[in-house]
Amino acid sequence: QVELVESGGGLVQAGGSLRLSCAASGRTFSNYAMGWFRQAPGKERAFVSGINQSGGSTYYADSVKGRFTISRDNAKNTVYLQMNSLKPEDTAVYYCAAKMWSVAEKPYNYNYWGQGTQVTVSS
Repeated sequence: QVELVESGGGLVQAGGSLRLSCAASGRTFSNYAMGWFRQAPGKERAFVSGINQSGGSTYYADSVKGRFTISRDNAKNTVYLQMNSLKPEDTAVYYCAAKMWSVAEKPYNYNYWGQGTQVTVSS
């Protein structure tokens, strides 16, 4: 079992920045690929970014490429999502998720989920 807790969401103006954190406990964090997803009202949960176990490989949705950066600190059991140049369309609940083996873009591939953190970007 892996427990995930997100933090760092909030209200920010367009063009601003936020850094989300996801703290993991339970099983060995470094065994898991990690993903960030988001879900806006009335929309399906969508892949935002992913990172492999070592942190050496990262993946991004086209909509956030060049603006968001994912990273992880295995010593701290934490994965981060640095979000810059935020836009109103980035408004959503952001979730982190964990899975064994490789990063995947489909939510159903992930075994463990956090409770989510709200990000609201005002125009």
